[in-house]
Amino acid sequence: MRLFSNLFFALLCYVCSSSISLNCMAEEAISFSFDGLDKSATKVAFTDIYTPDKGYGYDLTDYAPLENGKPCFFSVLLKDGNYKVTISLGSKKYKGNTTIKAEQRRLFVENADTKKGETKTYTFCINKRGPQVSDDDPAKVEVRAKTLGMDWDEKLTFEFNGTAPAVSSIRIEPAADDVTTLWLCGNSTVVDQDFEPWASWGQMITRWFDDKVAIANYAESGWRMTTLMNSKRLKQMLPRMKAGDYIFIEFGHNDQKEKQAGAGAYYNFATQLKTLVDMVRQKGVIPVFITPTQRRNFDQDGKIRETHGDYPDAMRWVARRENVQVIEVHEMTRTLFETLGVEDSKHTLVHYPANTFPGQTAALADNTHFNNYGAYEISKMVAQGIKDFNLPFAPHIVSDFCPYDPSHPDSFDTFALPQTPVFGLEKPLGN
Repeated sequence: MRLFSNLFFALLCYVCSSSISLNCMAEEAISFSFDGLDKSATKVAFTDIYTPDKGYGYDLTDYAPLENGKPCFFSVLLKDGNYKVTISLGSKKYKGNTTIKAEQRRLFVENADTKKGETKTYTFCINKRGPQVSDDDPAKVEVRAKTLGMDWDEKLTFEFNGTAPAVSSIRIEPAADDVTTLWLCGNSTVVDQDFEPWASWGQMITRWFDDKVAIANYAESGWRMTTLMNSKRLKQMLPRMKAGDYIFIEFGHNDQKEKQAGAGAYYNFATQLKTLVDMVRQKGVIPVFITPTQRRNFDQDGKIRETHGDYPDAMRWVARRENVQVIEVHEMTRTLFETLGVEDSKHTLVHYPANTFPGQTAALADNTHFNNYGAYEISKMVAQGIKDFNLPFAPHIVSDFCPYDPSHPDSFDTFALPQTPVFGLEKPLGN
């Protein structure tokens, strides 16, 4: 697995002469050419560093741009919304291997190989949102302090990664009105995790959809149903929903720690679940429950202990009463862990010996939070659940998605997703 030496990057702030209006960037298609072949597109030079005045450019990194074959970031000033993105990969100078992520490490294109002179085109949909609750409410949504943030801001940020990133051009345009937005609510197992080596299924599931589905991830580490229901994120999310959208809800990890009056799986938790179901259905949005991921907690017989109390059953109980479909990630992660066994199941989570990552002097042993491989596998569980239920947007799962069975997981030995060169050693909130 490729590692990078820089723990945090210096933000380069150069003001360049050319600029693109925000109105143009939000309401019209715009194209960027990195190799100069598309004469109708804005040509990006190595010296084009992002500033709000300029409206586009290389961002968030002290690495050289694409020419040197190292990962880099490119940002574009955009209003909030869903955007159709068309990226042409390839180089006339070298053989390419490119992975595309966007915003906070959301995976879209995985290890795309191109021969010298060959071009491949990929199209997908990205949800971009800033921190302001609404045009009428200048309050900011809850965003945890980050050393380097790539989302909840004024720009859309792309990550070009791989052993030899080769990006020819990018076209960005407002997504069609018929795009389904899949809204995600949950905790640290769902959130777009900020730093390697932590990851979540919410930032991997973007890999499995074409340009007719946008993923809007509103999860946050450490959150409970109560946190979400009282949050400014919910205030921002509800007005943006439209009939025909879906909301996937995964809670239970942190809710079981509530101690206030009325707490409990069949009391406050169940009430909050039903309340959210009622609220989104008023918008014509369809709720789906995701039972919480298991903790890696084995008994002496190599079986996973149940550590979530009544909370998974409470979700199922509310689902039966309210006619909500349930994707059983709780059971599938149990199968995954038990299939891999006591030792090999560590490969799905943040278990690494000291000195694996820059500045890491002590071993990491986290039995709740997933790494890229584990998050990738869980994203397949969720995608398989969508297919099993034959949800209306299931036909927009990409053709290279193969039926997933957690008793026959992908090999962790051959998993080779490039890491984003942003590392952190602080464990996410929640357990």
